[in-house]
Order: sequence, then C-alpha cells, then structure tokens
Amino acid sequence: MAHIVLASGSPRRQELLQRMGITDFTVRVPQVEERYPDGLTPAEIVSYISREKSLAVPSAADEIVITADTMVFLDDKRLGKPADADDALRMLTALAGRRHTVCTGVTLRQGDRMLTKSAVTDVYFRPAAEAELRAYIAGGEPMDKAGAYGVQGQGALLVERIDGDFFNVMGLPVLLVSRMLQEFGITLLS
Repeated sequence: MAHIVLASGSPRRQELLQRMGITDFTVRVPQVEERYPDGLTPAEIVSYISREKSLAVPSAADEIVITADTMVFLDDKRLGKPADADDALRMLTALAGRRHTVCTGVTLRQGDRMLTKSAVTDVYFRPAAEAELRAYIAGGEPMDKAGAYGVQGQGALLVERIDGDFFNVMGLPVLLVSRMLQEFGITLLS
C-alpha cells in the first residue's frame, strides 16, 4: 500500500484520518497563500485551493498526498477565522437562526496523477441570544475556526441540524476521501 501524506496541520483532520483506520501517515504542512481567481463558486474555491496546497507538497512516487481546504459561506460570502472576539460575535450573530454552507475541497495526488472533488454540507443554526454567543466566545473555541465555531465542541450546541456529511463540517469529508482513496487502489473496509 502506498504511504499516506496528510498535507495539513489540522488536529481534526489527523483525528479523522485515524478514525477512518489510517493510522500510519506522515504530516507535511504546505505553505500556500489562500488566493483564488474571482468568479468561482464556493465549491470551486475550495477545490482550487486544495489543488494549490497539493502542488506545494513535495512527495515521493509511492506516496499519496491528501490535501483539503474547508470554508464556511453565508449567502455565498466567505466567513474566515475571526480576527477577535468582536468579529466572532459578528459572525455567530449572522449565523444564528439561519442556514449556511460548509464546503471542503479534497485533492489526492500520487506522482503525476491528481484527483480533486468537493463536499458541500448545509448547517442550520438555531436562534441564539447574545449572552449565549458571548459565553461561547469567552471559552475560546471559536477563535481558530472558520465561521467562528467548532461543530465537534461546544459549537454543536448552536446547531439545529445538518444536511450532508457531518465530518465535512469538521474539515474532512470522510466518505468522499474513502471513495477517492478507492480510485487510488486503497479500500478501507475490506
């Protein structure tokens, strides 16, 4: 079996790979500015950045490099990581009681072969009082996360429902990744 390289420093992505049964992998973090051409759809943006990350990671011929890029969109506008607590409150207030979209682009590359796909998940937040949002922000969880929340932590208390892959919201759509790995000859359930 080819050796897996996860081109991400995200502890959540590392955990999800392990949950999938991939326990022997190397982490190489690409240094890429997340820029993309104008006029792309949310799914095209994350796919573009995922490919750029993949190309920035050196690899051997027997390695499969996995890169991913996850973004949160509200009304097709990107919500990045909050700059500070006020920015987090602005984002969470905008999300409260509404649907937003989480998109992840995933690229697998081995040698000259590259495959890129994307996953889209709709997340519905419940209405929330400002005091609740401030309490959540005070815990620090939102500060390093796109959209200012982590669905795998206390941010789950803001989520009413999810349509699509839950793990996509965490940053790695595991079903999509497993299907992509099959195209590279790796079957995880065998």
